[in-house]
Amino acid sequence: MTAVDPQALALPRATADAGDERLSRRHLHADGHRGVGLAGIVGAYVALTKPRIVELLLLTTVPVMFLAEGGVPAFGLVVATVVGGTLAAGSANTLNCVVDADIDERMLRTRRRPLPLHRVSMRAALIFGLALGVAATLLLGLTVNWLSSTLALTANVLYVVGYTMLLKRRTSQNIVWGGAAGCFPALIGWTAVTGSLAWPPVVLFMVVFFWTPPHFWSLATRYRDDYAAASVPMLPVVAPATVVGRQIVVYSWLTVATSLLLWPVAPTGWLYPMVASGLGVVLVAEAHGLWRRSRTSDDATSHQPMRLFHWSNVYLGVLFLSVAVDPLVTH
Repeated sequence: MTAVDPQALALPRATADAGDERLSRRHLHADGHRGVGLAGIVGAYVALTKPRIVELLLLTTVPVMFLAEGGVPAFGLVVATVVGGTLAAGSANTLNCVVDADIDERMLRTRRRPLPLHRVSMRAALIFGLALGVAATLLLGLTVNWLSSTLALTANVLYVVGYTMLLKRRTSQNIVWGGAAGCFPALIGWTAVTGSLAWPPVVLFMVVFFWTPPHFWSLATRYRDDYAAASVPMLPVVAPATVVGRQIVVYSWLTVATSLLLWPVAPTGWLYPMVASGLGVVLVAEAHGLWRRSRTSDDATSHQPMRLFHWSNVYLGVLFLSVAVDPLVTH
């Protein structure tokens, strides 16, 4: 079991003194009420959907379609899946912003999002998020298939209800189980082409599942004080750095081992196992490096957690790119 420091939650560290905090909030609220024009309003709604997260989710959807097809899938099907997936992910992220508005306002990293700045009202954001979800469900069901649509809807419920509403504020294992919602794009990409599930997308689902904790815990280590100030029990907030580092190493090894299972299961050609092995060596080395640095210093900034965070993005992107390219060059 993970060692927990009860003081980390009982008495979060302040990120600014009270005077600076009040001044900062006044400036933020003032910014939110300035006239921003149509472009600013559109930009605020787009920001609610967290486009960078949407891009990452699509990155784990489209390559799996190439794998399922054994080549290049139909262009119209790819477009419908991408548009539907974008709407679904945008819906989940927007509803996450609504539920977590109070947390976002207290964290330096997130307080310039549209809701803390009052550029979008809570009611408008809620309606927008629900509308995106309905549109995604119908679009995927009518233009792709209802299995893919159901999977996308299930992922949204897990993320909004399971992770955001039930787990995030209650357990340090929040991102482990709540992060499962981000694994569904691999299933959706496969079912969009085949109309059914199989072992290859399940393996890729598990790759993303094991990849998520090292990716997110490295970011949470960098912003530990932010999460502590918001009383969010992320593992780096409630556990010693050495425990976090050890957990990151374990999940990194599981990620790499699971990624290699795709070779016999798919089966893939020579390209994918070569890329997966090379990427895996670097991912594990970075994880061990973070763990080693955590054992020599109590200062989270000296652990250089963002090295692993940025590399984990590269790892997942290149791994899934190889999933798409492999059937094009080896079959």
